[in-house]
Amino acid sequence: MAKVLLAGESWVSATIDHKGYDPFPHTQVQIGCAQLLEALRAGGHEVTHMRSHDVAEFFPLTREELDVYDVVLLSDVGSNTLLLPPQVFDLGRPAPNRLHLLRDWVQDGGGLMMAGGYLSFQGFGAKANYAGTAIEEILPVDIHRWDDRVESPQGVTGALTDVEHPVVSGLEKTWPILLGYQQLVAKADATVLAEVDGDPLLAVRHVGAGRTLAFASDVSPHWAPTEFMEWDGYGLLFSQAMAWLAGETEKEG
Repeated sequence: MAKVLLAGESWVSATIDHKGYDPFPHTQVQIGCAQLLEALRAGGHEVTHMRSHDVAEFFPLTREELDVYDVVLLSDVGSNTLLLPPQVFDLGRPAPNRLHLLRDWVQDGGGLMMAGGYLSFQGFGAKANYAGTAIEEILPVDIHRWDDRVESPQGVTGALTDVEHPVVSGLEKTWPILLGYQQLVAKADATVLAEVDGDPLLAVRHVGAGRTLAFASDVSPHWAPTEFMEWDGYGLLFSQAMAWLAGETEKEG
């Protein structure tokens, strides 16, 4: 099965508890993708999780490092984290542009998925800032230049289109509720596999010899509530996505 690098989907919380006269500061690393990691590994995939605070320093800077993997999954980690390794931000020295590196790697046969979140696509306050980058070039969707979130606390339901495709094989047509997503625009040569309120929820695309996939909602709370996380299709969907991105699925649909 696929060798996957999952970059992002973690954060550091810094909190001050006030107990009477005395404040007590503490920090904690939060991992949002624990259930996704479990599901992908149960599907037979070999997954390396690179936490968000490690991405700037340790995400591959060369093709040789990227070629270790079949699929890169970017989830809730902004473009600045990829663009500014320590030698650039701290030392003012040049380094490879990892967005360009990913684009070229995909065109030569790699697989790239972006999952939604506050630091995905354009993101909260447009801080993820992938619009206009080399990543947008290869994704199956175009990204707005503004905050692209659609918060849906009432719950919205994703549904398959009439397209048959190995990524969604075996999934029911109507999915459990989601509590938000990114509003994206499908590229002309993309295949939209699922929609939510008329917007693309899941889209795929062939790019040169490679493949890309965009999932407009999150793989963890808050946009992915219990109903979605505990859905039987959760693991199946993302496991099949990794297999397709790695080129392991023959049927194109």
